[in-house]
Amino acid sequence: MFQKLGLQLYTVRDYMNDEASIDETFARLVKMGYTEGQTAGSNVELPAFAELAKKHGMSIVGTHYDFNKIVNDPKATMALHDKLGTKNVGIGGMPGDARHSYDGLMKFIETFNKSAELYAKEGYKLTYHNHSFEFVKVKDNKTMMDYLVAELDPQNISFVLDTCWVAHGGADVRFWLEKLAGRIDILHLKDIEPYFNENKKITQGYTEIGNGNIWWDGVLDVAEKIGVKHYVVEQDGRWIDGDPFKSLQVSREYLAKYMA
Repeated sequence: MFQKLGLQLYTVRDYMNDEASIDETFARLVKMGYTEGQTAGSNVELPAFAELAKKHGMSIVGTHYDFNKIVNDPKATMALHDKLGTKNVGIGGMPGDARHSYDGLMKFIETFNKSAELYAKEGYKLTYHNHSFEFVKVKDNKTMMDYLVAELDPQNISFVLDTCWVAHGGADVRFWLEKLAGRIDILHLKDIEPYFNENKKITQGYTEIGNGNIWWDGVLDVAEKIGVKHYVVEQDGRWIDGDPFKSLQVSREYLAKYMA
């Protein structure tokens, strides 16, 4: 059982364009029961962003921030995260040139580890969010995810495991939760379902928590056992009537049974 529910704010990115819309969106989310936020696709550098989050009781627990800024301008990056009130400095995925070769992957890991060591000295932790491409095998019958787990510094870097993308990659969510025990502070709760597209071809897509094929009883049981700190809902698209708030309400109601 967890007590607080978070949201990856990318879900409502179209409703966070300026101070007025950010103010309204935070108010709506907190009223629905989402009291923790992780940023992505939102204007965190807007001077009022952090103040508006605090105004409505929304705690920022992590970010998806610009990889180049994290690596090349750590001082400004730390200052921004101090303002946001979080020590979790994250990226939404590795740069594109690291995704298509073993050498590129190893270069990324080396760079990220070096940055993580620097940030750790100031009390921060870098975070890595997976998609499904990390489950592609790249060398010696091992996937990119295997190498990330083996080579990223476990003391200074944590994983933001995304349930949907693990499933989309053909992997077992509970297995990876257990494998990463002690290395996941933020868990992305995202459901996935198969459906027929307009060309009558089977495909997979996002859906509300509880409406897809992820076995949440099992996933959340393991998540609690391994000590996940923040449970963060994300739904990138395919919202009810095109309205992310309607989908977020459905997910919130479903997850209520798992909350203390």
